[in-house]
Amino acid sequence: QVQLVESGGGSVQAGRSLRLSCAASGDTYHINAMAWFRQAAGKEREGVATIWTLDESTDYAHSVEGRFTISQDNAANTVFLQMNSLKPEDTAIYYCAAGRAVSSWWVANDYTYWGQGTQVTVSS
Repeated sequence: QVQLVESGGGSVQAGRSLRLSCAASGDTYHINAMAWFRQAAGKEREGVATIWTLDESTDYAHSVEGRFTISQDNAANTVFLQMNSLKPEDTAIYYCAAGRAVSSWWVANDYTYWGQGTQVTVSS
C-alpha cells in the first residue's frame, strides 16, 4: 500500500504562484510514475503532469505546459508541482496519484493510489 498526502493549496490572484507537495509513504519501491490530476466543479478529472520515477522525465497537459513544473525529491519521497502564472481556469481540486504500471500518463485509471486532494482557487 502507498499513502499520498497533498499540501500547499490555497487561494491566489491570477498571475501568482503556488507550490503543491505530495508526500508518499508505504511501499513506494515499485512506483513507476507519479502525477498530478485536477478536477474542476462539474468537469471530469484531468491529468496535469506526471514524472516517471526511473529517469525523472516529465509530461504535461498542453494547458499548463510552460507554466507548471513537476519535480521529485527522492530522499523525501515527495513530488512537487510548481504552478506559475496561475489563471482562473486552473481553479480545481488537485490530486496526487501514483501507479506501478502506468503507461498512459493522462489516464486516471492507470493510477492505483490517490491522495485526498487539495483545493486551488485562482481569482481574476
